[in-house]
Amino acid sequence: MDTQKGTTAPDRTALPIAVFDSGLGGISVLRELVRRMPNESFLYYGDSANAPYGTQPVETVRRLTLENIQRLYDRGIKAAVIACNTATSAAIIPLRERFADLPVIGMEPALKPAVLEHEHACILVLATPLTLREEKFAHLLEHYSSRAQ
Repeated sequence: MDTQKGTTAPDRTALPIAVFDSGLGGISVLRELVRRMPNESFLYYGDSANAPYGTQPVETVRRLTLENIQRLYDRGIKAAVIACNTATSAAIIPLRERFADLPVIGMEPALKPAVLEHEHACILVLATPLTLREEKFAHLLEHYSSRAQ
């Protein structure tokens, strides 16, 4: 029972997990999810009509991401995986606020595993301009800057 609204929360356990990307790159994320969770069903959406996201203004990426996840949510999903660093950087906070009843999992540049695997090394990060400008990446960089260059 949802105590705030006085309604029963819908049972989403039988619904698919949505995997969203700004194009086709998220298919590799989907492939790994299918491998690790073979009994789950998945719904993939790649917004290739608006790709690439990485060179667009943050407001545009945020709006597109929220609209696309809303469509998937309305269709019926039990979780959303944002398989795009740029969309995660631009929209993960508003996504989690809007879809508070849904697990929303984001992607980020693999800075943490790179540093943990190669401490005190020189790490190269390949990401879109928008991803590198966002606060989320700045926090990651600051957190690991003492352990690698």
